[in-house]
Amino acid sequence: MAPATFFFIILLVNFLATITNSCSGSRPKSSPEFPAILIFGDSTVDTGNNNYIQTLFKGNHYPYGKDFEGHVPTGRFSNGKLVPDLIASMLKIKDTVPPFFHPKLSDKDILTGVSFASAGSGFDELTTAASGVISFSNQIHYFKEYLARLERIVGEKQAKKIVGRALVIVAAGTNDFVFNFFDIPTRKLEFNISGYQDFVLKRLISYIEELYDNGCRRIAVSGLPPIGCLPIQRSTQLWKDRSCVEDQNMGAKTYNHKLERVLAKTQAKLPGTKVVYVDIYQPLFDMINHPDKYGYEETKRGCCGTGLIEAGPICNVLTPTCHEASKYMFWDSIHPSEATYKYLAQYLKEEVLPKLTTNHSQNIAHVHDYFVEIGKKN
Repeated sequence: MAPATFFFIILLVNFLATITNSCSGSRPKSSPEFPAILIFGDSTVDTGNNNYIQTLFKGNHYPYGKDFEGHVPTGRFSNGKLVPDLIASMLKIKDTVPPFFHPKLSDKDILTGVSFASAGSGFDELTTAASGVISFSNQIHYFKEYLARLERIVGEKQAKKIVGRALVIVAAGTNDFVFNFFDIPTRKLEFNISGYQDFVLKRLISYIEELYDNGCRRIAVSGLPPIGCLPIQRSTQLWKDRSCVEDQNMGAKTYNHKLERVLAKTQAKLPGTKVVYVDIYQPLFDMINHPDKYGYEETKRGCCGTGLIEAGPICNVLTPTCHEASKYMFWDSIHPSEATYKYLAQYLKEEVLPKLTTNHSQNIAHVHDYFVEIGKKN
């Protein structure tokens, strides 16, 4: 080949590459489907907000964070990362999701999203009345403050685009039933279990509508876990070999069925919105009943201390921990270990997030089959 011809081909290839890159314009392959992640809820998604408020509900002390980068407590109620962190990393948004209350929150943190969640919170205002944690209504108040700062950084038009495409995760409700109905039956003076479920759901839907009014369009809402199988709830059944509390599990299941139906109706009322139900009950129940599939040696107690009652202030630097947290489904008597959160995050990514970006139905089918397949791989 003549040198001139070769040189011409090189120029042509470079020119075509330039044109191709220019045509890709605003949709580079590296850009994430979700530009930001916004989190609302309780201790399962609180990445450290409670560090900065007056409350006993804190996870900012060792051994919390034992397996986090640097082995430091961050306020996360686990040995490592939470689902928001893992999802944000999987989606290439950021490595971890900072709490909104962090005093050194950067503009980049604001652009890519934060957590407004607070350990001990719930949808019922009574849940937070005595604890001093951030109620769900106040989490939305702080979200509005976040929006104002976001608009100052990028302008109102771009801020709306970011929030409209952001992944919004809502995860709460367990504290409502544990604090107000099962363990401290204050709400039993007003409601039976069905009535209280409807009351909590009404509050939840009002919050979703408020998020919608403030620009959120892709919302994943978590159901309840098998509450009666939490180690601390099992500990109320000492005379029954610490078996799961069946009426609490049944209450969680019936709430979840109602939640799935009401979310479908809510989506139909909110134009241009995806509101997806996240079934965490079945995955967690499968882990409890088939621990070998997930590499667990213990699913009835936490890694911290005896694992029967330790959580928050009584899971502390003086409390011994298990040798390998990844072998335990729970980190303390309430909260899952990072290993469990990794399974849930993978499920969320593969089975839930596609429904926020496509026209898939909201039916959470094949959840059990999905986790059977995960078990086969481990």
